[in-house]
Amino acid sequence: MTFKELNLAPALLRAVEEQGYEIPTPIQQQAIPSALEGRDVMGRAPTGTGKTAAFMLPTMQRLQGRDGGVRALVLCPTRELAMQVAEAGRDYAKYSELWVGVVYGGVSLDRETRDLRAGFDIMVATPGRLIDHIERGNVDLSNLEVLVLDEADRMLDMGFRPQIDQILRNVPKKRQTLFFSATMPNSVKSLAYDILNDPVTVEAAPQVTTAEGVAQFVYPVDARKKTDLLLHLLKDPELSSSIVFVRTKFSADRVAGQLSRAGIKVEALHGDRNMVQRGRALESFRSGEVQVLVATDVAQRGLDVDGISHVINFDAPSDPEGYVHRVGRTARAGETGVAITFMAGGEVGDVAAIEHLLGRRIPRVNVEGFSFFVEEPVVEGAPPAPPVKRETKSEAKKAQRLTRGRRMGTRTGELSAEELEAILQVS
Repeated sequence: MTFKELNLAPALLRAVEEQGYEIPTPIQQQAIPSALEGRDVMGRAPTGTGKTAAFMLPTMQRLQGRDGGVRALVLCPTRELAMQVAEAGRDYAKYSELWVGVVYGGVSLDRETRDLRAGFDIMVATPGRLIDHIERGNVDLSNLEVLVLDEADRMLDMGFRPQIDQILRNVPKKRQTLFFSATMPNSVKSLAYDILNDPVTVEAAPQVTTAEGVAQFVYPVDARKKTDLLLHLLKDPELSSSIVFVRTKFSADRVAGQLSRAGIKVEALHGDRNMVQRGRALESFRSGEVQVLVATDVAQRGLDVDGISHVINFDAPSDPEGYVHRVGRTARAGETGVAITFMAGGEVGDVAAIEHLLGRRIPRVNVEGFSFFVEEPVVEGAPPAPPVKRETKSEAKKAQRLTRGRRMGTRTGELSAEELEAILQVS
């Protein structure tokens, strides 16, 4: 099937062809015909499958030649995704009379208000900022014809269900709804059943694989030594441009601070940083001004930076599919890269779930002095690590005696560590 066979309007078809697209992706082939018929669509479609065109093209076709304010709304979980969706929408609307706008947190409300009053046909928005505009009376959704939820699972993970419910109270019940999610846990299905009307279900989840050019390794590590291991690995000049993924915003700031104090050029990227800070962090990373970007999963999807040599999962992702998205930040455009996952004792199950999803075991690499596993040999071909200074037996015993001496001296208050050292040396 080609895009011509989808019966798109000439203006849309011209824009698509100008983008170099000829053959629709599986999600586009399944979703576009049903959406063109006006049906609600529930699609399982991860990032990278072409779902933006799957909902934008039929929406634009429906709105051609009509006006009346905001008639289509696309909700996205993050600013980065909202900007990407809006940019793609503008490309598709190039030869039509439709205006695609975007609103998201971290930028001037006044500027967005002026744009909204000028009029959008299609609005791409993050839930929180859209509610700000609704409460200020800056946007009227009473004429809405199409509602799109993009990456619904991430919106729920980020706690947006109350905001989504509030937005739903401000849009017409009679509308077309297009619903896309990378995963379909019960919470996502519950939301879908609440807002969709007799939907067509489509699924275009590609085979779960990571890029061929990614060498993947698991590093067992004592949880208390993760930062030390990270610093140890970053001494290697091969780690020229690395993304370090952590689970929480607090961890991102903490790890970035520890790396900075160690003299490493680093930036943090997470949801609490404003738009200017996030843009500055990404630009510094892209330009090579900083070596390491410490990020939460806000960066695992949609972050397009060339030349990333290493992805390091400081915290193993609890969602196995999240691992694929994270690892996909390296080895792009035919390049090669390395993905390293730290596995503390409490993360063995997370790594096992990832391996189950991939259908294979990821090689283990033990770094002496850091690992809590000792029975597995170092894997040949693993990324080189700087040598670890090993204590001699006499040095280790001396350190142990000094430690015992300090404890005894502190406890008794009668003997110095040096005096106890002399006693312990003959005991």
